[in-house]
Amino acid sequence: MTTLTKRQARERRHRRVRAKIAGTAERPRLVVFRSNRGIFAQLVDDETATTLAAASWKTVTTSGSKTDQAREVGRALAAAARERGIERCVFDRGGYLYHGRVKALAEGAREGGLQF
Repeated sequence: MTTLTKRQARERRHRRVRAKIAGTAERPRLVVFRSNRGIFAQLVDDETATTLAAASWKTVTTSGSKTDQAREVGRALAAAARERGIERCVFDRGGYLYHGRVKALAEGAREGGLQF
């Protein structure tokens, strides 16, 4: 039995999640990518392989922790989605655990009006 690195374990979880969900134009996939410095989110239509809306930690201005930053990214993504007429989506946590910054981003998106 081989031991997986953290990255390999995350990629394995991500593949397992992606096998079950896909985004459409009516209900796009909310993709999360978390790096050490920041967090990125986008709404993707998998049928046409297009990004419908996106937000990142570089586009929001907030002081505070990375968790506060993630919440603002979620709100910014929800605002961009509203401009495009998107109200519902499916959440793709990207293999990350639903905790901390990923949870804060999801809650920020819900506060902004996205339903998932």
